[in-house]
Amino acid sequence: MRKLYVLLLGLLLAWQAAPAHAADNGSWSVYPVSSAVAARPYFYLSADPGQTIDDKVVVANKTGKPLTFRLYAADAYNTARDGGFAVRTVEEKQLGVGAWAKPAKTRVTVPAHGTVTVPFTLKVPEGAEPGDHPGALVALDERIDKGDGSLALGVQRAVAARVYLRVGGPTLPAIAVENVHVTHSQPLVPGVGDSTARISYTLHNTGNVTLNPKVELRAQGLFGRTLLTRDLSKIPSQLLPGQRVHLTEPWRGAPQLDWGDVTLTASAKSTRESASASFFALPWLVAAILLAVCVVGGTLWIRSVRARKATGLTARPGRVLPFVRARPSRPASPTPSRPRSSPSARP
Repeated sequence: MRKLYVLLLGLLLAWQAAPAHAADNGSWSVYPVSSAVAARPYFYLSADPGQTIDDKVVVANKTGKPLTFRLYAADAYNTARDGGFAVRTVEEKQLGVGAWAKPAKTRVTVPAHGTVTVPFTLKVPEGAEPGDHPGALVALDERIDKGDGSLALGVQRAVAARVYLRVGGPTLPAIAVENVHVTHSQPLVPGVGDSTARISYTLHNTGNVTLNPKVELRAQGLFGRTLLTRDLSKIPSQLLPGQRVHLTEPWRGAPQLDWGDVTLTASAKSTRESASASFFALPWLVAAILLAVCVVGGTLWIRSVRARKATGLTARPGRVLPFVRARPSRPASPTPSRPRSSPSARP
């Protein structure tokens, strides 16, 4: 059977206990060169538009044989599913740090248990937007592990050192909560089984600085009763500028019969925003009974109306001739009378 190869790029971006708190996958690590003061976990850089920064990145090989890497700069983004920190692949178009940073070497071979230090230049273009521009310097092992079996997964591994660049100018922290929806899962019979709800929403960084957001969930029922209040934990630790993250939150023990609102409030330093959605909880059995009552009631009403109309038709008198207005008759002309002679007038 023909093998299907799927290319997966694994990027380890979390730092562990290694030199300079390096991003490490067990075989190699990538980290900034130590400053004169102390080791740096990431690159924290500041520059104005038109300014150029020179720095160095270290690639360390922890295996017993030489390794060759593709070294490139990449833009960072939040993954849509959970908001994790991720970087663009080498084939994707780069717009920020990925386009501005240039390593002195694009391919490096690191000896067994050795390190290689590579200088790089980051030139911020004129007209660059102020605020945060996150990215990373990536050491990519271009070898593909094809795996075994009928469905083989080709895996490329990479390790990246994060770059946090701030371009000088006005900054605007701003956050928004969008597309709040509530879906219910109700038991068939009220009181039998648990009722759950699923709250979905989008967290959007509408400003130009990286945020460390917090989200509070509040649910109110009929007459303003408080049903739920809690701080959410499944949110990204960093929300990068311009990024949207689609998140869901389960609500176990949701009401089986109620009508209210769910409000999500997102906050970070110098910004706070809320959004709400209404919900109507109704068990399936109750809904079916109400529907049946409406159908039966509607049917009886229609029959009653038809019966009243039929009764009115039988009670009407017979056919009535149309009314014809009589024309008035012409009055008869008077007959002239002859004069009667008086007896005294006779001769």
